[in-house]
Amino acid sequence: MEDGYMWTTFVPIIAILGWVVVTVVNSIARARVREMEVRERIAMIERGLVPAPEADPNGFDRAMNRYERTRYRYERYGYRTHGRYRRAGITLMGVGFGLMFMLGFLTGDPRVGLGVGGFLAILGIAFFLNSLFEADPPDSNAFPSAKPPTPPGSSGASSTMSAGPPSSH
Repeated sequence: MEDGYMWTTFVPIIAILGWVVVTVVNSIARARVREMEVRERIAMIERGLVPAPEADPNGFDRAMNRYERTRYRYERYGYRTHGRYRRAGITLMGVGFGLMFMLGFLTGDPRVGLGVGGFLAILGIAFFLNSLFEADPPDSNAFPSAKPPTPPGSSGASSTMSAGPPSSH
């Protein structure tokens, strides 16, 4: 082996191995930091302290915003799993039939296209049928409301009655 060929072979191998080592070390370091955060949180709970909702306040805000967006979409458009299964089924059927057609012509053997494309087409039919048998939308209490519910019998206004026994005037 000539000297020039050795360098062109070993440099990429060393670079790839170095990248793998750096990635593994970085992953281990992140896991240790996360483990220490969890241990700190557990220690706070054991001492009776209330830990912050999120170590990253911006992360907590992002999670709450995502929850509110999901809740808004749910209240506005309702439960939409039927349509998702239906769209996935129709897409898979189209891809399956397209593969059947393409592989049948490319190989000259329609059985190859029928085998590969037929699998995806049948999977698409299963998704489509699943959309037809999907249960009714869940109740409207799937997401808790932002405001606590008012007690029964109260109109939300403050009452002028006292909690003690009635007095005679």
